[in-house]
Amino acid sequence: MTTLLIILESTGDTPWILLLGPAGAVGVYWGLFRYYRNTDKSHAFERETLIESKPITGTDQKVDEVRGTRRSSIDGDNVRNHRQRVRRW
Repeated sequence: MTTLLIILESTGDTPWILLLGPAGAVGVYWGLFRYYRNTDKSHAFERETLIESKPITGTDQKVDEVRGTRRSSIDGDNVRNHRQRVRRW
């Protein structure tokens, strides 16, 4: 370590090389942050999908009961169509 410092002090023009490590780390961090957060591709999802909420009305009726593993799925499930919209009344 002392040899490296002696070499850097003797040349005089290379202390800037010590700044490359932290600058590179900041650059990598910023690049990964922008890649995973998609901050430059934001489309204001919260504002575009805003809905007015209304009080809950209606009743529930028990239709069927699934116990154990005789039937592993429920009729009418939307497992394969996870983007199916909820019907609003």
